[in-house]
Amino acid sequence: MQITVRLFAGLKDIAGHELVEEFAESSVSVSTLRDRLRDTQPALRPYLGRVAIAVNEEYAPDLSIPLHDGDTVALIPPISGGAPGAANETPKYLVTHEVLNVAAIRDAVMTPASGAVVLFEGVVRNHHEVRDVLRLEYEAYESMAERELHRVGEETLAAYATREVHDIAIHHRLGALGVGDTSLVVAVSAAHRADAFEAALRAVDRVKETVPVWKKEWGPDGSHWQEGIQPRP
Repeated sequence: MQITVRLFAGLKDIAGHELVEEFAESSVSVSTLRDRLRDTQPALRPYLGRVAIAVNEEYAPDLSIPLHDGDTVALIPPISGGAPGAANETPKYLVTHEVLNVAAIRDAVMTPASGAVVLFEGVVRNHHEVRDVLRLEYEAYESMAERELHRVGEETLAAYATREVHDIAIHHRLGALGVGDTSLVVAVSAAHRADAFEAALRAVDRVKETVPVWKKEWGPDGSHWQEGIQPRP
């Protein structure tokens, strides 16, 4: 049985490539795989207690989940927290390397009943804590990240189902972004502004907590991965 282990951000820098672990058994638990990695990958050992684990692009909080031949396991380190066209051509949830089209994202959530649309833009700034920042490079587990954006959107709409929140769209940009570039757009439409603001804030917070995106910070003294938070799926 073979299990592919995908690595991201600093973990990929440490190991240099994704891993393939082989087992004689026809099925092993996630916990067993993690124990194997402690033995076979000593450079990763200090980080294995702080990563979240995803199996086939779904978070696996239960480490007793069985793994089978051909499964893909991703080690998710602490996470950092679109296409142009007509409104009906703009996806609600998107991870892309293209410049985000804020107007199209707004139009994608607008309804005739909406009295308010709140747009949140996450923008690259020129410093982080005490360090100067020249640019950021965003990396993601792309297929899982897009799925998690969709989950955040559905969770948010369900949480405000009785408060006339109409629609939501979330787009995240990847790649190299300069100071002033937009990395994240969250758009929420609602009947009333208070509900739109509250739902947008909730969605932004959940994006930062669950979506596997990381950012490398480049400054005058070189680059390093920004510290993130433990994923909270």
